[in-house]
Amino acid sequence: MSILQSMKMAFKQLRSSKLRSFLTMLGIIIGVASVILLVSLGKGVTQEVDSQMGDLGSNLVTVMNYSTNPNNQFSYDEVMKYQTIDGVKSVSPELSGQVNATYDYQSENLKVIGTNDQYQKARSLDLAEGRFLLPIDIEYGQKVAVIGSGVASDLFGFADPIGKTIRLNGMPYKVVGVLEEKGASMMGSSDDQVFIPIQAAQRLLKDTGIQSIYVETESAEDVDFVVNTLESRLAIKFNETDSKNTSSDNQLGPSYQVINQQEILDAFNTISSTLTTALGAIAAISLVVGGIGIMNIMLVSVSERTREIGIRKALGAKKRAILMQFLIESVVISVFGGLIGIAIGVSGAVIFGNVANIPSGVTAGTIIFSFVFSLCIGIIFGIAPANKASKLRPIDALRSE
Repeated sequence: MSILQSMKMAFKQLRSSKLRSFLTMLGIIIGVASVILLVSLGKGVTQEVDSQMGDLGSNLVTVMNYSTNPNNQFSYDEVMKYQTIDGVKSVSPELSGQVNATYDYQSENLKVIGTNDQYQKARSLDLAEGRFLLPIDIEYGQKVAVIGSGVASDLFGFADPIGKTIRLNGMPYKVVGVLEEKGASMMGSSDDQVFIPIQAAQRLLKDTGIQSIYVETESAEDVDFVVNTLESRLAIKFNETDSKNTSSDNQLGPSYQVINQQEILDAFNTISSTLTTALGAIAAISLVVGGIGIMNIMLVSVSERTREIGIRKALGAKKRAILMQFLIESVVISVFGGLIGIAIGVSGAVIFGNVANIPSGVTAGTIIFSFVFSLCIGIIFGIAPANKASKLRPIDALRSE
């Protein structure tokens, strides 16, 4: 008997008991769909984080100041001296705080960020209209503001904000630019923030301490040298100030931290890859359970069709033909279940990705792996029933009721 004939008989057998065939496939369907869905979502989350981190670039170094010691605070002039380090392209300080922003009768509590003109490129902020802060704004601490798209919508509605004056804690600031909508990210959303010159922020917030410093290097190759230089300078600064007044800083943990963007991304990718693999392995367990279900049903099928096997053997069917017949039936069940599972898994990943606003993460490799895995399950768990059927003696099979 040819393979084509065996496949025709397998389809005929499946059609003769549709409900049992579907229930047998169900374990494979659930297993394949789970593998594709979980692995794809894991990859989708990784792609989204890579995209957000990639927008900032792998050549961005962040210095965080956690110290409460007044002697450990950074001045603007001190921060800008880091621009003289070899390999540094730009330096952007950040001083932030909450303010009440008003325009006419509209009022919102917002985050205000004091920084300089280099901040836009370091944080990959795109303008929808107007301009960002200029060096002259920083030099004279002018009362100008660049607002996020959410702020523009909340305070101005459909009106053009450019040239209008908003009040931050009662102080007037002229709006000179509006940022494009960016949405939420790991670094926070710029949509609901207001950006003003660093000196103006120090006066507005009554705080001269700079909390964060963004250092952009010329290239990714310069990051290690810049990080080492920054850590050396910071160690000297904080050791000197701590020795002068150690009692004023009683906080737990480090006083500062130098964060390498690429190291964070690499660490996240490692963790994400491990979790995705673990989720895929857990989901694959249901495939094995589905395979056991196929084996059980095929063993039942062999028992039910013992007389048929005896007749075929009496008519000259060889052991190989019987084995191939039942093995093909097992593979057909598994493959059909795998195809349905792939359709469900891919659809689920795409729908979830659209709802969560992340990439679906579905790849050809994941689909191919799931299909091949389901095929192997059909072969592996179909061997025992097929072997049992092929070993039946014609005389014993024909005697069965």
